Amino acid sequence: MACLLETPIRMSVLSEVTASSRHYVDRLFDPDPQKVLQGVIDMKNAVIGNNKQKANLIVLGAVPRLLYLLQQETSSTELKTECAVVLGSLAMGTENNVKSLLDCHIIPALLQGLLSPDLKFIEACLRCLRTIFTSPVTPEELLYTDATVIPHLMALLSRSRYTQEYICQIFSHCCKGPDHQTILFNHGAVQNIAHLLTSPSYKVRMQALKCFSVLAFENPQVSMTLVNVLVDGELLPQIFVKMLQRDKPIEMQLTSAKCLTYMCRAGAIRTDDSCIVLKLDHDLKHAHELRQAAFKLYASLGANDEDIRKKIIETENMMDRIVTGLSESSVKVRLAAVRCLHSLSRSVQQLRTSFQDHAVWKPLMKVLQNAPDEILVAASSMLCNLLLEFSPSKEPILESGAVELLCGLTQSENPALRVNGIWALMNMAFQAEQKIKADILRSLSTEQLFRLLSDSDLNVLMKTLGLLRNLLSTRPHIDKIMSTHGKQIMQAVTLILEGEHSIEVKEQTLCILANIADGTTAKELIMTNDDILQKIKYYMGHSHVKLQLAAMFCISNLIWNEEEGSQERQDKLRDMGIVDILHKLSQSPDSNLCDKAKTALQQYLA
Repeated sequence: MACLLETPIRMSVLSEVTASSRHYVDRLFDPDPQKVLQGVIDMKNAVIGNNKQKANLIVLGAVPRLLYLLQQETSSTELKTECAVVLGSLAMGTENNVKSLLDCHIIPALLQGLLSPDLKFIEACLRCLRTIFTSPVTPEELLYTDATVIPHLMALLSRSRYTQEYICQIFSHCCKGPDHQTILFNHGAVQNIAHLLTSPSYKVRMQALKCFSVLAFENPQVSMTLVNVLVDGELLPQIFVKMLQRDKPIEMQLTSAKCLTYMCRAGAIRTDDSCIVLKLDHDLKHAHELRQAAFKLYASLGANDEDIRKKIIETENMMDRIVTGLSESSVKVRLAAVRCLHSLSRSVQQLRTSFQDHAVWKPLMKVLQNAPDEILVAASSMLCNLLLEFSPSKEPILESGAVELLCGLTQSENPALRVNGIWALMNMAFQAEQKIKADILRSLSTEQLFRLLSDSDLNVLMKTLGLLRNLLSTRPHIDKIMSTHGKQIMQAVTLILEGEHSIEVKEQTLCILANIADGTTAKELIMTNDDILQKIKYYMGHSHVKLQLAAMFCISNLIWNEEEGSQERQDKLRDMGIVDILHKLSQSPDSNLCDKAKTALQQYLA
């Protein structure tokens, strides 16, 4: 019945929000032009950074009224400008906002506004058009519907640095293929935009450069023309080369490299041309630095954002380029490529799709065969992700000899490599078949396993305990492993529980004991070891709840009355005073611990 209260509450909140937004729309219809202007200005301030407010105003019909005011001859230039600014702000919201604006035929209205003599109004219209045309939901063809639009935009390029920036950005986003390239080229795009490459404004130079990269892409006609264009007495390719210099922003270097690459592919520039030979042929160091910088940038961008990772991977040929980077001659480029892939491998979706489609594991395994420690650390970190249970790369990696390679890493003097080696084995062992677990134990060797359990590096110790816990899962596997390695494992567990270790380490160790206690025959290794039983009893009364819970799991698995021999085990543990401790724990203020103790006591009553 309580659920029924939700609907009127939500409707009430929505009506309040709508009411708070409606007065903004109502003021647009005031007969006093000055009040209308002030209403638009207030609306502008209200929508900045507020997507909910933007959506409300669109639903309430603000867009048609704003467009009406923008197109009315009786509206003051200031009012028209403010209307364009608000519409631009609405367009900066969600894609649905842009769709709503397009449905109201905003583009023809804004293009009409560009005929105004007022520069501020023109800039506001262009800014709004830029925002709309750069949205993925806007069809590029809308720019080319009216044949008079492109020449008029070309004419507006000379008005201000803002018109230059916005128009170039519109062109670079709306030039999708040879037809669009031809239209822009025939209307003098090369000549009109070339001089903008020397603008004092970085934004203008950057947008102009992007224009040339889309104009020259797979277009010999444009590329051949660019070769002979002079800007302030300097040929265009020479300007592109200057933009490649390492003191320039990475974005500029990469885009100018694109322009030169497209011109080379078109045959407009020879690869041994004197103006670029230093940058695109002999100066491999700089080319390596550019690739390294690009991979580092993508790694940083994709580190914590799934949407950005998806965009990077879906960029045409991007995965191929990054994978190719794994076999670069430059160690720094290889390292950056590995780190980039490691960043992208944080995505579950991409591990299941793109990483499998491009068989990333193959070149990665080659990298791991012979590389400096720095690359090995990054590559083995990525391998840990590829060996996760849901990764389709896991099986082919296993078949390619990964077990021996990873066991070798655990013997490295570099703690980071030891951690990654054991971490990858831990992931490999998770819900694995008995054969894989046996291969791991055989390749690692009992001696090495126990060396790792006494490693001075806490991360190595924790991951080794994690490996043991994954190996000792499912009863047949537990019994099989404990039948061959039980004595050594129990010795290691005893040493860790007696040692000066952190709560986390001892918790993991007790969880391993709980897994052993879940075995059919393996549990007898605990029941016949009074020292271990005393330690479990001690940790049941420990001050830290995590350790108490882990010890409780051990006891629960030992006394479960549906299993053979449970009565004898219960009697022995009762004689040790375990039942008394369970009664105390059943009164614990920690609800989880209390419930576990009560469940265990029920086994004695059943």
